[in-house]
Amino acid sequence: METENNTVVTEFILVGLTQSQSIQLLVFVLVLIFYLIILPGNFLIILTIRSDPGLTAPLYFFLGNLAFLDASYSFIVAPRMLADFFSEKKVISYKGCITQLFFLHFLGAGEGFLLVVMAFDRYIAICRPLYYSTVMNPRACHVLLLAPWIGGFVHSIIQVALILRLPFCGPNRLDNFLCDVPQVIKLACTDTFVVELLMVFNSGLLTLLCLLGLLVSYAVILCRVRGSSSEGKSKAMSTCTTHIIVIFLMFGPGIFIYSRPFRALPADKVVSFCHTVIFPLLNPVIYTLRNQEIKASVRKLFYQHLA
Repeated sequence: METENNTVVTEFILVGLTQSQSIQLLVFVLVLIFYLIILPGNFLIILTIRSDPGLTAPLYFFLGNLAFLDASYSFIVAPRMLADFFSEKKVISYKGCITQLFFLHFLGAGEGFLLVVMAFDRYIAICRPLYYSTVMNPRACHVLLLAPWIGGFVHSIIQVALILRLPFCGPNRLDNFLCDVPQVIKLACTDTFVVELLMVFNSGLLTLLCLLGLLVSYAVILCRVRGSSSEGKSKAMSTCTTHIIVIFLMFGPGIFIYSRPFRALPADKVVSFCHTVIFPLLNPVIYTLRNQEIKASVRKLFYQHLA
């Protein structure tokens, strides 16, 4: 069977988030504000965790890496989208499109797997506290951190490998502001039913299973702390609530986008915008606002630089 890729398309035209000039201006201002305020905040979280000797627990080690992943993820789409607001013709090369798609799924899946690791860390800390220092030793933490990067790479390389085998010989208009699997597949000059099913299993089913597994794990944690002291119960509830908020922000849009056959819906662009631009910048901030230790360390670091 012939499997050669007969691609002749050398670039894709991005339709963009909206055709309305006023809405484009509003989105540009909002994204720019998010970038100028929240992105430096993410790097401040990383700096605070690395510089404060009191924040050496595995929770903060993983939180610092989550902030790094989110900051890296936000660079994939938002800067180009901001630049495209000033371009009449929004064009991305075929290789650029594949590169953007690879890093989108590499870092996105890596972040999802990291949230699973963080749920495991909380389970051991709350449900098996006597074994915590033994199980979550520095070597184990580094191994657990490596797993999301490997998992994200494998997930993403499968996506890219399937798309690279598709021929693109005609239409090249992507009805979105970025290159992602659902829109790119629809432009292929062949029947993509089997590829779409494989993509749904590789992205949609994986995302759904991760979400269900995380929700079950936090339900077990909450049930376990019901009989604990009021102080311990309050801290566990606060930690779990924060994690659950981030989980829904991360996995909710992913399930909407990837867990159904790739047909266009009116909400697709808005969900993609929130999933790739807004939520990645907010996740570490949500963690920080509900973590007294990090807030105290940030204030301490701030006053040290003022002195």
